[in-house]
Amino acid sequence: MPKNDPKNGNKKSRNIAIGAGVAVAAALLGVASYTATKPADSSSHGGTVKEEAAGAAPSTESQAGVYPELEKLARRDGKDPLAQGRADAPVVMVEYADFKCGFCGKFARDTEPGLVKKYVEDGTLRIEWRNFPIFGADSERAARAAWAAGRQGRFWQFHEAAYAEGSKEKGFGDSRLKELAEDAGVKDVDRFVTDAGSDAAKSAVKKDQEEAYGLGAAATPSFVINGRPISGAQPDQVFHQAIESAAKSAKPAAGKGKGSE
Repeated sequence: MPKNDPKNGNKKSRNIAIGAGVAVAAALLGVASYTATKPADSSSHGGTVKEEAAGAAPSTESQAGVYPELEKLARRDGKDPLAQGRADAPVVMVEYADFKCGFCGKFARDTEPGLVKKYVEDGTLRIEWRNFPIFGADSERAARAAWAAGRQGRFWQFHEAAYAEGSKEKGFGDSRLKELAEDAGVKDVDRFVTDAGSDAAKSAVKKDQEEAYGLGAAATPSFVINGRPISGAQPDQVFHQAIESAAKSAKPAAGKGKGSE
């Protein structure tokens, strides 16, 4: 009989533990998204239903509580190219987003830079990106391309280029993605193309996608800040309050190590 791998056992136990926490909190993002996507809400604008959810006002459900088990979603890998900030930062914001999502772009342009300047640079906050493509083939291609840019240490530069004003309207076809890679300073574009089309890219994106669906996320962007789920590109103050509240109650990230990307 095959021997049991202790590492696999530990991983399985961890997944079960996280799953228990997700089961408690999964409805939170789902209810927030559903509340924001009632038929009356989705008829007055031109965006998709899921984008409408992302732009909704904060719901009481999405701000109701902190779920300690969801803190374990933070990977705190000091070598993760899709993250920025200290691996041992007291607060981790996990961000699930799509490069075709208009509200994700708004958050990336209008809110995230301020969070980086105020909280990431002083060591309080770590941001961990999760690819959550929900708008079709273009979204999937962009997600894999972003991952590939990260393989050469240029994820955040690619992120900035892809979310620039008017960028998503140009689509994310193969030639456009190469242009974005060049804009982002990716040195080996041929390698970038190969990486973006690889099974490893598909697997990495699928992993993030399944994590988001497991949370009950039905809209982009969605966030988890030290176990507190937040749905949508909310006003800056919502994020400031969540980060500062989490920082006050945070315990040291024991055994996670230091470092930043």
